[in-house]
Amino acid sequence: MTKRPALSRDFYDRPCLTVAKELLGKYLCRRLGRRVLCGRIVETEAYIHEEDRACHAWRGPTPRASALFGPPGRAYVYLIYGMHHCFNAVCEPAGTPAAVLVRALEPIAGIAGRTDGPGKLCAALAITREQNLSDLVARGPLWIEDRGGPTVRALATPRIGVDYAGKWALRPWRLVDPDSAWLSRKLPRVSP
Repeated sequence: MTKRPALSRDFYDRPCLTVAKELLGKYLCRRLGRRVLCGRIVETEAYIHEEDRACHAWRGPTPRASALFGPPGRAYVYLIYGMHHCFNAVCEPAGTPAAVLVRALEPIAGIAGRTDGPGKLCAALAITREQNLSDLVARGPLWIEDRGGPTVRALATPRIGVDYAGKWALRPWRLVDPDSAWLSRKLPRVSP
């Protein structure tokens, strides 16, 4: 596998929705010993600032959410339902809590498990809270790289699984590659 540079800190130090859209088509990589697992990002969700009731930051910089307030280009990995890990890329300037949840990957290299959901992709890539706060720019255990290729025609939909957030759940902050077969929730069919 050709060694490519990780995305720069400047890539993440931008508005969260821009980062969420532009992560589509990029490659999430995980180093496990001598192996590198890799998948193409096909689905993301943006979580933006304290007023967003679906964002963990809405209660402030709690121990769980403190990573959201840190510098851009860090991993925010947390556990949901006591059993599923979720991987996020922190974005926007430090002190401005925002992150992009990677919801689904198209497996490219070394991935044996399913990757059509945030918990599934973390299980398939062995991403746990141990990788929380990893520097995604440093090509440590986790990084995201650009391998070129066509720009993904992103489609925006409401986020998934955040009904408790009221009107915030309806924000079209889930971005998907509509041509991908690896989405966590399939798009409705459109009649010709």
